[in-house]
Amino acid sequence: MKTIQVTIDEPLLNEVDRAIQELQTTRSEFIRSALRLALRRYYITHLEQQHAQGYAAQPMTREEIAEWEDAQAWGAE
Repeated sequence: MKTIQVTIDEPLLNEVDRAIQELQTTRSEFIRSALRLALRRYYITHLEQQHAQGYAAQPMTREEIAEWEDAQAWGAE
């Protein structure tokens, strides 16, 4: 592990300190966990953007869409 220095405003630090007391953890572990969640969100957003760009560059044809229309279930028949 590597030690880093991070500057945050006092109100945010106070919130972190309240949370770590409730969670019975440390600032370091709390921040590592928050960074993991932020990175996961970043990667998901990145993949969603790639997905959207792919469909924008090569949209589905009406025939491809029609193939799946019968497989949809939208309520009582």
